[in-house]
Amino acid sequence: MSIQSEPASPNVSPFPNIPAESASADPKPRHRMSTRNRILFFITAWLIVLMPFLFWWNTWFGRQLSDKQLVEYLRDDKKPRHIQHALVQIGERMTRHDNSITRWYPEVTHLASYPVDEVRNTDAWVMGQDTSVPGFHEALLKMLSDPSPMVRGNAALSLVRFGDASGRLQIDALLQPATITAPQSGKVIDADRASTAIRQGGLIAKLQVGQNVKSGAEVAVVDPGTEQVWEALRALYLIGQPEDLPSVLPYERELPEIPDRIRQQAVLTDKAIRQRGQH
Repeated sequence: MSIQSEPASPNVSPFPNIPAESASADPKPRHRMSTRNRILFFITAWLIVLMPFLFWWNTWFGRQLSDKQLVEYLRDDKKPRHIQHALVQIGERMTRHDNSITRWYPEVTHLASYPVDEVRNTDAWVMGQDTSVPGFHEALLKMLSDPSPMVRGNAALSLVRFGDASGRLQIDALLQPATITAPQSGKVIDADRASTAIRQGGLIAKLQVGQNVKSGAEVAVVDPGTEQVWEALRALYLIGQPEDLPSVLPYERELPEIPDRIRQQAVLTDKAIRQRGQH
């Protein structure tokens, strides 16, 4: 004998303990955020968006400075980035042949001996933008002996603008990987991963007291950046000698890590050096 279930009556609730009419009762009103909390929420959201913009705006060297700000920034020893910002602005005005900035040339020359590497590095680039100033030429020649390899390289590149090949060896060095050695004995407890981009003064490895690494031992090898290679190849196109070819040839290879413009410039530099050698 089979038993068939009866269809449920449409007027009977499937939940017998709950009256049918209660299922259709209006829901309780939701709690609304108070006006004060809404204002705080919007202010917080606005600050989250605004703060990164303000940080970028205050650290972006492309932000235009008034003449008054240039004076303040050039003399702000507490914030070396302000000095860099002012130098970049002066350099850009040099390229536009703005003669009104010559009043700051003595300060630009003086900054060639500033104690912060990044400032001297920027200063070396700026002095290459006006080759009519003998003081710049003299300061750049002295910077070829700077303790920072990046400053020496930038000074050498700027000297090429003066038609001076005194920094050719420093330019050749810009094409070479830099070997980083341990300043003291210790144990490497942290290090950047391979292929990580490193800024000047950036962290490469951390050392802790220990015996794993001896003082002077190789800790890392840093390949030159793309823009650094580009500028060095362009300079050697003008002043390179046959003994520089071993440094140029590796960049002529068709490899994924070598951009096309770098490879093309290396080929042109190679050709120019060989032609110069023949003559």
